[in-house]
Amino acid sequence: MTNTTKGYLDMDLLRFTTAGSVDDGKSTLIGRLLYDSRAIFDDQMEAVEQASAKRGSGEIDLSLLTDGLRAEREQGITIDVAYRYFATPRRKFIIADTPGHIQYTRNMVTGASTANLAIILVDARKGIQEQTNRHAFIASLLGIPHVVFCINKMDLVNYDEATFQRIQKELEDFSSKLEVRDLNFIPISALKGDNVVKRSTNMEWYQGTTLMYLLENIHIAGDLNHIDRRFPVQHVIRPMTTEWHDFRGFAGQIAAGIFRTGETVQVMPSGFQSTIKSIHVGDQAVEEAFAPQSVVMTLSDEIDISRGDMITGPNNLPKASQDVEVMLCWFNEKPLVPGGKYAVRHNSHDARCMVKEVNYKMDINTLRKNTEDRSIGMNDIGRVLLRTTEPLYFDLYSRNRNTGSLILIDEGTNETVAAGMIV
Repeated sequence: MTNTTKGYLDMDLLRFTTAGSVDDGKSTLIGRLLYDSRAIFDDQMEAVEQASAKRGSGEIDLSLLTDGLRAEREQGITIDVAYRYFATPRRKFIIADTPGHIQYTRNMVTGASTANLAIILVDARKGIQEQTNRHAFIASLLGIPHVVFCINKMDLVNYDEATFQRIQKELEDFSSKLEVRDLNFIPISALKGDNVVKRSTNMEWYQGTTLMYLLENIHIAGDLNHIDRRFPVQHVIRPMTTEWHDFRGFAGQIAAGIFRTGETVQVMPSGFQSTIKSIHVGDQAVEEAFAPQSVVMTLSDEIDISRGDMITGPNNLPKASQDVEVMLCWFNEKPLVPGGKYAVRHNSHDARCMVKEVNYKMDINTLRKNTEDRSIGMNDIGRVLLRTTEPLYFDLYSRNRNTGSLILIDEGTNETVAAGMIV
């Protein structure tokens, strides 16, 4: 293994998202994680202290660390997806704080689409709510491999063990209908800090880990697909300089698998084969590279390759079809139009498509398929058959989240109207 590859592994970046119903404490939890792990700059803390003083709450409101929009701070809610970056000695983190309101479900889908782990908060006083079920289903639909249910506000139920166990049992029963590999349950108080970074002395009956310990130690190396070699070409590099007159490199982010110099690869859609001449990560040449590294690759043969093509392993090709069935999350205020035409973007490949058929709409609360009402409006999720103008080269979403996802774009407004998971 090259030094560059080893260094990349050492980074061990965890992307996670928070979800749950309104006022379950998502922003406060992230604020507590940042505060107790000493990941807040002095000027940020001063701004939060001043904003808290204006509210007259008498104590520091940690939720203001993520509620960045003025409307969010005034209303005390999360509207947009707020991203925060921090690190501990063990791991680097990217947090997506997503809204809890039903009308912002599309924002939750956006924030969770790249997450390794989802934290779903449940108010210990209220138990499971509609949005709890909705967000758990979306986490399952998006293929998030690790889900942590944090039973929050335990301080408001006197840290009662029976309350935690009852909610955990209800969550386990509901989650049995979902496809989630790894489930965890932690009783916490984001406001007081119990079991967030430091172990609680108020819940000695709980023998599990704190949330921070779980985030720092959960194993994510096996979450990526290292079997199927997939490299969507984003850009063709031709410097045309005296030094690099004949250089022809293909730049992009590896979507799956491991690529090594000297190995045979196949280019889709042409089907031509060649061998990898070189791989560059930044300004360094490496012998191998893997998902999700961004690289520049050169081939031994002069093959016509352009943006949207895919370099793959010759013995393990992606599926190729113009009929693509997807679970579609609709983002736009204008509903989906059966028979309507949209632009489709799959990795770096752009095409056009028509909505051929709406099979059903999901009832988020019961997880039942509604075949009576097939209208798909904003925040709805349904199974849809698309017919594309040219073949897409894809894997099922359950096998590869990168090559199994796509977005639909309104050609008139250029708005992203939906995200789809290929099934």
